[in-house]
Amino acid sequence: MTDTGRPALRAARLIAATVTVVPLCYRRVMAVRKKRSISIPPELDAAIAAAAQDAGLSYSAWITQTARKEFVIQAGLEAVSTYEAEHGPFTPDEIAEADEWAARVTQPPATQRTA
Repeated sequence: MTDTGRPALRAARLIAATVTVVPLCYRRVMAVRKKRSISIPPELDAAIAAAAQDAGLSYSAWITQTARKEFVIQAGLEAVSTYEAEHGPFTPDEIAEADEWAARVTQPPATQRTA
């Protein structure tokens, strides 16, 4: 005896089990997101939730933004390492100048001086 509904049900379950990409629509532009399930310590979860709320972001958006920042940092460190391998290490004066520049450009807008 053949159950015609069973193969379709099996196929639907297989599709549901393997679909991991969730399309989201933002103003006619399709954004694709991959869903993940992660385990993190409760204190880290609370810190992320608070940071996301303070930044006006969703939990997922904060994680995404933070991961992107980490990749930028890693790329910068690799670029510095490559430069120093080719040209020698930065001098203390060059490092001090870079530190001053970084401090200036990373100040919040309300504390930046115009003159």
